[in-house]
Amino acid sequence: MPWKASSVMEERLRFVGRLLDGEAMTDVCRDFGISRKTGYKIFDRYKEHGLEALTDRSRRPVRYANQLPQQLENLIVRLKGEKPHWGARKIRELLLRRLKGDVRLPAKSTIHAVLDRHGLVKRAAGRRHRAQGTPLSPGAAPNDLWCADFKGEFKLGNARYCYQLTVTDQASRFLLMCEALESTREDLAFTAFERLFAERGLPLSIRSDNGVPFASPNGLFGLSKLSVWWLRLGIAIERIKPGCPQQNGRHERMHLTLKKEATRPSGSNILQQQARFDAFVQEFNVERPHEALDMKCPAQLYTTSPRRYDGLPELSYPFHDRDVLVTACGRLCLHRKKINISTVLAGQRLGIKEVDEGIWLVSFMQYDLGYFDLEQRTLQTVDNPFGPKLVSDVSGTTPAL
Repeated sequence: MPWKASSVMEERLRFVGRLLDGEAMTDVCRDFGISRKTGYKIFDRYKEHGLEALTDRSRRPVRYANQLPQQLENLIVRLKGEKPHWGARKIRELLLRRLKGDVRLPAKSTIHAVLDRHGLVKRAAGRRHRAQGTPLSPGAAPNDLWCADFKGEFKLGNARYCYQLTVTDQASRFLLMCEALESTREDLAFTAFERLFAERGLPLSIRSDNGVPFASPNGLFGLSKLSVWWLRLGIAIERIKPGCPQQNGRHERMHLTLKKEATRPSGSNILQQQARFDAFVQEFNVERPHEALDMKCPAQLYTTSPRRYDGLPELSYPFHDRDVLVTACGRLCLHRKKINISTVLAGQRLGIKEVDEGIWLVSFMQYDLGYFDLEQRTLQTVDNPFGPKLVSDVSGTTPAL
């Protein structure tokens, strides 16, 4: 079987998994088209160093967190079925006896994450369930859904670039904000959104693409500090699928009009360009009739949100053992041990609860993030609690304005 560079990790996992299932080295090597010497080298590396030994550490940027050979994961689930009242700590000890030291065992928190993924972890009474996301609403009423985007950049008359940050209300098409900014820096977006929230109140949800500053490719679950701030304010986050701008069709259609009427020609400097944007916003909202609104103007339909912006509410975790503050370097400290979480949560207060001996559940607001133990000291993430928020059922047609 030829080994493709893009799936080397998966091939090695399948190779090791078959050996763990008890198949002979000779047979498995023949099926994979490799020599027995190479096969033993791979298996010995796995037994000595665990899953990390199967990655191409010098080149591959992908992190295979908690990924176990399917056979090993199945064995964990099977052992839990045999001993339903045993926790991850005892299951790990049972694994040690069954495998007799042939492989390096996963951490307790990894085993607990596997059991949780298969619905085999009993939740404490009164605990909130892990957020699974809700079906996307169509944004039928004003402030149900706002759409935000940084629509590229263009050069001003003074040869500097302008980055346009725009926000619209999905239901009324009201153009809430059109800011001429010098970059897509997160601090500039924070200031713009804080001003908008103070003026218009808070929406129920904000939809954006997966680019900065709305999301972070290296952040926990793709979160950015901006989206974490939205969550703290009680705003649900929605992200369109990469390469599918039509999933924000109404907003994209507005951008076509904005580009034609307010950027050609561009202003001489950032202040002149902002004046152009302000004039466009006034005309778009108050004067321009929209076919999809029965020729009404957005200002005739839009009303300010009743959810006032009063700063960040306090976080409390009544169903957890304690709450801890994430340090500036993205860690939490417990019993003089430092546990890696994520820098996007720096400064945020998390709830932690010991769900089994030495295994701790970590939560941010109502979202369960994963587990850690004091030996491994790394967050073992569960299923992405924000994943179901991806847009998946929108028309490919662009709504009329």
